[in-house]
Amino acid sequence: MTEAGAPNTFSQRVMLLGATGTIGRATAQALLNDGHEVVCFNRPGATGLPQRAVLRSGQVTDPQSLRRDGFKGESFDVLVSCLASRSGAPQDAWAIDHAAHVAALEEAKRAGVRHVVLLSAICVQKPKLAFQHAKLAFEEVLIKSGLAYSIVRPTAYFKSMSGQIGRVRKGKPFLLFGDGQLTATKPISDADLGRYLALCLRDPSLRGILPIGGPGPAFTQREQGEWLFGMLGQAPRFRSVPVRMLDMIISALSVLGRLSPTLRAKAELARIGRYYATESMLVWDDKSGRYDADATPSFGNDTLRDHYAAIIAGAPEQDLGAHRVF
Repeated sequence: MTEAGAPNTFSQRVMLLGATGTIGRATAQALLNDGHEVVCFNRPGATGLPQRAVLRSGQVTDPQSLRRDGFKGESFDVLVSCLASRSGAPQDAWAIDHAAHVAALEEAKRAGVRHVVLLSAICVQKPKLAFQHAKLAFEEVLIKSGLAYSIVRPTAYFKSMSGQIGRVRKGKPFLLFGDGQLTATKPISDADLGRYLALCLRDPSLRGILPIGGPGPAFTQREQGEWLFGMLGQAPRFRSVPVRMLDMIISALSVLGRLSPTLRAKAELARIGRYYATESMLVWDDKSGRYDADATPSFGNDTLRDHYAAIIAGAPEQDLGAHRVF
């Protein structure tokens, strides 16, 4: 792998999708730092992107808008996508994670793109949810496209593991699924992931399917809570949420969802929560039938403990949105 700080040998013209999210912004900045020309196609009114990026507005779910307002008949070298459905609900997932990407890939081919860098997710290794199947369906389309591809599957994000800082600060217990040792992960920061995605453009070894995590060893949910209490100077207090309770909620919402689209979507969100409560975000080893922390590649310098320390010291917390579990 090329060193992350190595200078770029040539500039490429990049179409970037999903640039308004925290990872998308970090990726836009990393691409610009590497000397690339970056065109960001966003929904109207998008703000907060680097000044040197070229901003274009339209509807990513509309193929005509992608062609007319995004690519504009111009040539590009690379398509980079950090685009993902916000909720993970089936309709949203198939519209964004699959259909919008298929349309973007077709436009990219017309624009002369030779390489696609796709932000996917490590959880597609064991697909049980609508958004996972939608992502895999597009991955298959991309793999068969004939273009060079880098399908990046990150482990977990800091923002999805920061939802309990506020409740612990208020003296409430840290909530665990089961005993807090059902799962483990090694999350990666937005900045490090953005640099890794940008690195895919100039490191020819970064092709194919690329699982990636942050630096350091994997840790469990209980260890995560112990760190947080220690940083706040509090004695650890935990409360267990039985997985069986999640199953009961899912069953009830699934039955009610037959009558209400809203409750049907909530049932899927509950399934997503259960998945993350019971599956580690690490590389899955089919032969041994277990998650393998040692086989999960690491990249970057930022750690979750550093992220916690920054928030405790006064750094602004991110809006977790659909990433909030508690």
